[in-house]
Amino acid sequence: MKKRLYKQLLTSALPILLVFFIILLILKNFSSQTQECPSLVQSNPSKELLDEDQLLILVWTWPFNEIFPLDTCQSVYGISGCNLTVDRKLQNQADAVIIHHYDIMTNLDLPKGARPRYQRWVWFNMEPPIITKNLRILDNNINLTMTYREDSDIFLPYGFLRPMKKTQIFKIPYKSKLVSWVVSRWYPDNKRTIYYDELKKHIDIDVFGKDHQQLSWDNFSSTITQYKFYLAFENSDHKDYITEKLWGNSFILGVVPVVLGAPRKNYERFIPPDSFIHVDDFPSPKDLALFLLELDKDKARYEQYFNWRLNYIPVREMGWDKFYCMACRELQENKGYKIVPSVEKWFLS
Repeated sequence: MKKRLYKQLLTSALPILLVFFIILLILKNFSSQTQECPSLVQSNPSKELLDEDQLLILVWTWPFNEIFPLDTCQSVYGISGCNLTVDRKLQNQADAVIIHHYDIMTNLDLPKGARPRYQRWVWFNMEPPIITKNLRILDNNINLTMTYREDSDIFLPYGFLRPMKKTQIFKIPYKSKLVSWVVSRWYPDNKRTIYYDELKKHIDIDVFGKDHQQLSWDNFSSTITQYKFYLAFENSDHKDYITEKLWGNSFILGVVPVVLGAPRKNYERFIPPDSFIHVDDFPSPKDLALFLLELDKDKARYEQYFNWRLNYIPVREMGWDKFYCMACRELQENKGYKIVPSVEKWFLS
């Protein structure tokens, strides 16, 4: 009886054991195939798959040899996925190289060697054409531009006006002096110098800088804010070249800027028309001088140049690290292919 029961159990279990054995063979064979087939298992994933949202940005040179922190994109500016480095050994791994033109325009120190197909070069320049040299070395090498021009891929204005939700009260700083000018580079044959030489014949102007009155940075703001007018004379008449002479030395310090450089219409794209005085509004430097002297005696008329401060506040975004982080953000958002055949032709237009 026991033998017959054992035989029945063995007979009924045999098919189950056979099926289980076949399944084991199939699984073993499948495992062996996947180890040999690279399309199923990728032992060394590509950079794109591992770091799709991470960018490695090579800072080709410290701008003007000024060192800045490389780890602030996320912690300070809230821009994630940006890894800045100055290590040129990582050139072939970098997603982008940012080239500050002033530092390479004389020694022509551009990246050399094979360039990865995915790598983009960003041309970074905040200087006007009068200073910017050797642009042709960039032909067909640059993918994005980063300058003070609004039509750059990455627009870096020297300043801007931020609209206020509520009207604010602005107190004009006390004024005890008339006209000032701070000059860092003196170009004898430049338009601004020629204009100044004629203007000073008709109105007193306090000039600070090299070969003029000395002015320390510690005393800069407290000195300039005493003047009613500041000569925000640019060294170049170039599209959108409106620098700290207007934003920092005039607007932020509560001084009325007298501008020379780009046409009035260019200025009016960025600031109210009644916030500044343009030299082009007058037939001659003498006429401008007479106008400034009239305003000096008319308090109510002078104060009208500050009406814009009720609704706007001047802002200057500072810091090399912020500029490079902004570039990284643009590279993240704009991933399409682009080449600039001639930076020279675009920039000098």
